Amino acid sequence: MTLNDFKEEFINWKFTKYKAINFTIGISALLIYEFIGRPIYRPYIYINKINDFHIADTLGNTFGTLPTIFFLIAIFSNETTKGNYLIKLGTVSVVVFELASPMLGKPIDIWDIIATILTGFISYVIYNSIFREKQLKQKTTNP
Repeated sequence: MTLNDFKEEFINWKFTKYKAINFTIGISALLIYEFIGRPIYRPYIYINKINDFHIADTLGNTFGTLPTIFFLIAIFSNETTKGNYLIKLGTVSVVVFELASPMLGKPIDIWDIIATILTGFISYVIYNSIFREKQLKQKTTNP
């Protein structure tokens, strides 16, 4: 996918069922984080000193990477064949942002990087399980 492909996708953007599904996944993840993860789950884990294997610590990356990926797909992809590329691009972008944390005065958090990579894999599984049939149709009609 080149810059011209991104430009073309953006110029010819139209709201479709495909885009609605991707927006819904992204917004759902964001709302779960904002209304359950941050105000309820994280304080409960910290107050009760529960070892949840760093889930509370990495909620921001986990439920921040999902919307990033699925919003990218909804905005820059009119067909399912480009979704997997955008999942990789979104995951790598969030990891690079995490690696740039020292420039913002924060330490690099390896748990956030691991959570981002795992979320990228989960996004790949979700996306491909939802759009598998549509991807196969597009590959056979576009040789």
